[in-house]
Amino acid sequence: MSIEVKVPVLPESVSDATIATWHKKPGDAVKRDENLVDLETDKVVLEVPAPADGVLKEIKFDTGATVTSQQLLAILEEGAVAAAPAAKAEPAKAEAPKAAAAPAAAPSKAAADLSPAGQRVATEHQLDVEQVAGTGRDGRVTKEDLVNFMRSAAPAAPAPARAAAAPVAAGARAEERVPMTRMRAKIAERLMQSKNSIAMLTSFNEINLSKVAAMRKQLGEQFEKANGIKLGYMSFFVKAACEALKRHPIINASVDGNDIIYHGYQDISVAVSTDKGLVTPVLRDAQHMSFAQIEKAIATYAKKAREGGLTLDDLAGGTFTITNGGTFGSLLSTPIVNPPQSAILGMHTIKERAIVENGQVVAAPMMYVAISYDHRIIDGKDAVLFLVDIKNQLENPQRMLLGL
Repeated sequence: MSIEVKVPVLPESVSDATIATWHKKPGDAVKRDENLVDLETDKVVLEVPAPADGVLKEIKFDTGATVTSQQLLAILEEGAVAAAPAAKAEPAKAEAPKAAAAPAAAPSKAAADLSPAGQRVATEHQLDVEQVAGTGRDGRVTKEDLVNFMRSAAPAAPAPARAAAAPVAAGARAEERVPMTRMRAKIAERLMQSKNSIAMLTSFNEINLSKVAAMRKQLGEQFEKANGIKLGYMSFFVKAACEALKRHPIINASVDGNDIIYHGYQDISVAVSTDKGLVTPVLRDAQHMSFAQIEKAIATYAKKAREGGLTLDDLAGGTFTITNGGTFGSLLSTPIVNPPQSAILGMHTIKERAIVENGQVVAAPMMYVAISYDHRIIDGKDAVLFLVDIKNQLENPQRMLLGL
């Protein structure tokens, strides 16, 4: 029986998708839930699984084509068996008896760190992961690294015979033109939208994180044993932001035409870096989450982002964003507001600096923080007071535990 394989239902915010990679070709046997094709949208890459065991009979669109929600992608013949390859004319030569097979070698660290999508590419194309230079976090090899490696290693089309290959001219400067991915193009579009439609302003402050550092040192081991996750700095900032947003609701609001929408909840978008660009999965109702729940949710999102497993639901919504450029060593920056939100908090690297405390010069772990905001609805006073609220909570972490 023939089964239609269609584009998944896309949300209203996503009009279409681009076919990024077919993992099967017509005539290939497939198993139920095996990924057939990757569809790249403006936000995430969607995998389309096989609905049943069988054989891929027909593909309707080639790689690079644009498809819409519920459009027919392929035809699958359920229960069919792939045709066996034709037998060779010459009989195979007799082989000497083989020694007992050696146990399979353990996968290398590079192979073990691959995402499921990367492992699939490496297996299908028999790639030696050790030969591929990784561009992911901590030098990890990504799916894109493997694809680029295959492109660079692919033999060029045969050229007319000539006596010798022409040497590359000394001092030649190579260039390569590649199209933007859908995600990168959408990021560029939204950044220009933010720049052109928002009256954006940025205010700065600095925070002494010595008390937060002391709390992490004192209770971090117990916290990890009790919750199975490390106590990081981000959960402190999320909790502090939620408390400050309750007291400064205009920072949590958004603009819709000539209306201001006040949100009675705090859905915190947390910026996560991926190989294809920055994404902002959402901690929904973060005001009700514990420190452990926040840390676990962020760790889950980071893992899904590395493996290309974020869904559109993970990224939808958000009333306020926190981004941490300090992860990459940024000392100071002006983050860009993510429309339709009206503000974004920028964290930066922690540096031990000399400060004056109670009339004494002491060394303390200091962080510069920034808030960029839409000046159309947020006055400078509101933004500065919000940032001071964040500062007061983090310099006295017991305040956020008491909602002060």
